[in-house]
Amino acid sequence: MSKIWVEDLDLYYGSFQALKKVNMDIQAREVSALIGPSGCGKTTFLKTLNRMNDSVDGCRTSGSVLLDGEDIFGDIDVNALRKQVGMVFQKPNPFPMSVYENVSYGPRTYGVRTRIKLDEVVESSLRSAAIWDEVKDRLHKSALGLSGGQQQRLCIARSLAVEPDVLLMDEPTSALDPISTSKIEELIVELKNHYTIVIVTHNMQQALRISDKSSFFLHGEVIESGKTEALFSTPADQRTEDYITGRFG
Repeated sequence: MSKIWVEDLDLYYGSFQALKKVNMDIQAREVSALIGPSGCGKTTFLKTLNRMNDSVDGCRTSGSVLLDGEDIFGDIDVNALRKQVGMVFQKPNPFPMSVYENVSYGPRTYGVRTRIKLDEVVESSLRSAAIWDEVKDRLHKSALGLSGGQQQRLCIARSLAVEPDVLLMDEPTSALDPISTSKIEELIVELKNHYTIVIVTHNMQQALRISDKSSFFLHGEVIESGKTEALFSTPADQRTEDYITGRFG
């Protein structure tokens, strides 16, 4: 059973068509990479999966996106959708508050009130994001004092704290140094044992290292989709080959 099933998805910003008849199935507990040149629709597609494009003026969609069999464009609670489908952005964006308050913010919003339960959630989320040992002695200090790589892992912990099923990641390592990038990649591989992960990346080697499946976007269309290793070693479409070998993009 696919975790997310996308069928004939079109998306428009006013008269501009940003996504064209996108079809994709995203398997549970796998890492699905979205690759392609800048401006090809990858991030637009990613943000469609938890309806973050809803707030863009003139944005409209047709087609369907099914999450566990339920159409996310149907009569659903968008807040509940975003709890189930978390998002990690390109640039680390911790709130200007303590490490503890960053991670406990979501659970508090969804009704967790007791200190014991919040303490448990904060610790388990930070452990899951492989940053507990680095921050356990500074939980009540500002998150803005952390390094870029630590801030990004904190943002991942913050997403995990509300117990999502799916994690969307928009180039989560593009602002980070190689050592921090490596830590996040190891973390993503670990997290897929428990979560379905969809990642936008411009880094071909990263897609190869961490993803099970890749989809190549070009001008708002999915040109080719399949097992990452096969797509990179024997692409079926010349445009895919040209992109992954660096001939354009």
